[in-house]
Amino acid sequence: MKKALFLFFVFLAAVSFVKAKTLTLEACRQLALQHNKTIQIANDNVKAAEQLKAAAFTQFLPNFSANGAYTRNQKSISLLSSDALLPVGTKMDDGSFGFTPDQVSNQWTLVNGEPVPLDQNGHPFNPKADPSKIEWKNYALLPKSALEYNIRNVFVGGIGFVQPIFMGGKIRELYQLSRYGERLAEAQKDQKVTDILINVDEAYWLVVSVKNKVVLAKHYRDLVQKVDSNVHAMINEGVGTTADGLKVRVKLNEAALALTKAEDGLTLSRMALNQLCGLPLDSVYDLADENLNHDEETPKLIPIDQALANRPEIKALNQLQQMAKSNEKIMISRFLPTIALTGNYMLTNPNAYDGYANKFGGMFTVGVVASVPLFHFGERLHTLKDAQLKVKMATLEKEEAQEKITLQIKQNAFKTAESLKKQLMTKHNMDVATENLRCANEGFTSGILTLTDLLEAETAWLSANSDYIDATIDVKLCNLYLKKALGTLPLTAGDHDQN
Repeated sequence: MKKALFLFFVFLAAVSFVKAKTLTLEACRQLALQHNKTIQIANDNVKAAEQLKAAAFTQFLPNFSANGAYTRNQKSISLLSSDALLPVGTKMDDGSFGFTPDQVSNQWTLVNGEPVPLDQNGHPFNPKADPSKIEWKNYALLPKSALEYNIRNVFVGGIGFVQPIFMGGKIRELYQLSRYGERLAEAQKDQKVTDILINVDEAYWLVVSVKNKVVLAKHYRDLVQKVDSNVHAMINEGVGTTADGLKVRVKLNEAALALTKAEDGLTLSRMALNQLCGLPLDSVYDLADENLNHDEETPKLIPIDQALANRPEIKALNQLQQMAKSNEKIMISRFLPTIALTGNYMLTNPNAYDGYANKFGGMFTVGVVASVPLFHFGERLHTLKDAQLKVKMATLEKEEAQEKITLQIKQNAFKTAESLKKQLMTKHNMDVATENLRCANEGFTSGILTLTDLLEAETAWLSANSDYIDATIDVKLCNLYLKKALGTLPLTAGDHDQN
């Protein structure tokens, strides 16, 4: 909330700068971040990653579900094809089903002193081996209708849950993957913000450079105009030549052309900055750093390890490496058993728990489900090797990026030091050229130096001042690139670099 309020007030400050027709570098940065669609997409990407992480966390929790079904059957079900007659016998001493002579109509005879029943043909038989020849006196009726069940309308419903107990570490690593994905989205957003800020700073300092070139071109034109007036006065007095007048006129035309080019360049550079900041392309304003009097502080060098930790590219590669490792662990989990706790309440009509009566009835069930992988023709082994190779690839990519960034830091540190030296040299050359121009003016006025000497001095003065402007802008850009290499470039307006 505090950060949102801070950005709101910074945006209001930036708008006030626009209204006042004066823009600071920080205001331009904030306007660009507010306007740029890429940053808006990156912000939404971070929010989407947060939602995926929240979704992944729910996999630790039980999963509840409810189901229902209705079926219309053409016929009822019957367990008998017709009424059944069951003989009425006796439970014998040994626990088996049998009969006594008074319970059957068969005739009896003695065989080896033991009574044996006779069949309809008068032949003795073994009732246990051939019970169909027994002529029972009493039967129990089992009607067909008693075993008929109405299943024409069947309703089935249930509610249950599944609680993972052990999934081989799969759920934990899926959650870790979502966390790494969120951090990856944040690192990618920081990278896009860095790119936008670099573009804004380059466009800002280009406008400052061209604006100073316009001021310098106007000053140079005024100098040449003054010489032109003096030479024409000398021609009118008869102490100057027409050739001198033409020579000065050529220089004056060149100065006017250079001024026109500089003004056109200023218009185009302003349009480029306006586009980045989301301002109307034809907006005209002053920049707070146009005088170039502020000396840029060289960023303080920090240890390479700290610089690497600051870089969003390394942060992104770290997350990709961790994601590859989590994917490897997920592939390992496919070799491990899975265990889950289940619970259900089932409801049916007809009631299967009460003689298939046409009413609802149900019951609770609780259980544990386990699954153990046995053999899959090496498919899981191949996917594991693929995941291991991707871990190796991610590690190599990170190491390569670290090497390149280390080289980039050293190169930018060298260029920054070189730009400072160049600025000092061009400042000295500008002071010398200014003094030389003063001496040339005095010498030309006193007749010691020729017109050519004066024009050469003015040209040298223009070149020295232009070189100094370029060197000063180069110092600021080199410092900018060094901050980016060190990962100390502030990613939001209002942040202050502590270097």
